[in-house]
Amino acid sequence: MAGVVYIDGKKENPMVELREEPSIDTDKLSYEIFSILESKFLFGYDDRKLWVPKQITAAPTSNGGVQELKNQRGKICILSVDGGGMRSILSGKTLSYLETALRNKSGDPDARIADYFDVAAGSGVGGVFTAMLFASGDRSRPIFHADDTWRLLATDGEKFCGATRKRGGFLKRVLKKTGGSEAGLEKVMRGAFKDGRTGRILTLKDTLKPVLIPCYDLSSSAPFLFSRADALESDSYDFNLWEVCLATSAEPGVFGPVCLRSVDGSTRCVGVDGRIAMSNPAAAAITHVLHNKQEFPFVRGVEDILVLSVGTGAGQLLEGSFEYEQIRRWTAKDWARPLARISGDGSAELVDHAVAMAFGHSRSSNYVRIQANGFSFGQCGTNIDSNPSPSNVKMLVEIADDMLKQKNVESVLFGGKKIGEQSNLEKLDWFAEQLVVEHQRRSCRIAPTVAFKRAGPKPAS
Repeated sequence: MAGVVYIDGKKENPMVELREEPSIDTDKLSYEIFSILESKFLFGYDDRKLWVPKQITAAPTSNGGVQELKNQRGKICILSVDGGGMRSILSGKTLSYLETALRNKSGDPDARIADYFDVAAGSGVGGVFTAMLFASGDRSRPIFHADDTWRLLATDGEKFCGATRKRGGFLKRVLKKTGGSEAGLEKVMRGAFKDGRTGRILTLKDTLKPVLIPCYDLSSSAPFLFSRADALESDSYDFNLWEVCLATSAEPGVFGPVCLRSVDGSTRCVGVDGRIAMSNPAAAAITHVLHNKQEFPFVRGVEDILVLSVGTGAGQLLEGSFEYEQIRRWTAKDWARPLARISGDGSAELVDHAVAMAFGHSRSSNYVRIQANGFSFGQCGTNIDSNPSPSNVKMLVEIADDMLKQKNVESVLFGGKKIGEQSNLEKLDWFAEQLVVEHQRRSCRIAPTVAFKRAGPKPAS
């Protein structure tokens, strides 16, 4: 994103001064903005009274007293995972490291990401990862570990599509309608999202916590957000998880749209790539929490929310900037894939900046974005997103490891980006500690921090 870059707290551009950060009024304005977005994406909130932000008061100063701990509201913990094709190896490696950190800091060798987050949102392959981390056959423990996410792309792509690696990119092979590829992925997804003991196909109701997975619905020409909260309210919004994952991953022009119906057959969606709807679903997850008073009754504003947003490297990992002489004679066909990437990556970065602005002064303590800064990677090629070859997978794994060691990049209010003092690994360690502390303190509080809707009895197999 264009703007002033600050490195180690020093201004690189002497002609531009860093603007003073806005006051807490920024939170109020952002709350209203998120509320309006909510009316567009999460349905049922057309009452303008809900758009008016409530008064935000300062959190009480902690004195370590037991009574104060009992009266604390706590924080709602949100996970957001961008979409990114094969680049999602980066987000998968990030999630894997986070889950390991949670185990180390909690002392629980079986700690899972789903134990510590209250809401998860994912788009594209990030939506598949979200479903993997929160789906449960017995509605008690997740089916997958975080390490399974990136390995899905690194090792199982060829098996998913029933074709050789030389016949195209991962998503092209597993989702296109020809060559048996779509049937191959469907078989794998059906196997992944079912109860291993009974064979029952899992639905949105079988996720352990609220999940949000978007696609673009061609039948209504609008974003469609698959939501556990909606599924628990009505079977008309409950969908099979394997179909949800197909829909959020169906890139137009490469794969056919996915026609899916709710479990009761009353709701129909013709879904394509979730990245078209929202490549970075962090804002949708935040608005969901701010308005879902049934499950999050004590949230008063963004100061009561803790967000981890995981990126996939964005445009920094592609071929680099385009030269005028290179692109001036491009046809519509030449522009198709680059334009989709530009749109998706630009949208993700815009959401990151807007969310950082919404958190205002509390962004450093309440909002963490893990993203490659791209300064040491060089050019990787335009097919990095769709190339499942061993060499590309190896490069992406190396990039992911390098990304975690890089300094974390933060959005500066009205000032572009800056490189922070901590690495992405250190940020993840800190965030894991915050999650563990929040999890432990909930047992001491008088009022529950969350009041999740409960799914009904599991249907007979």
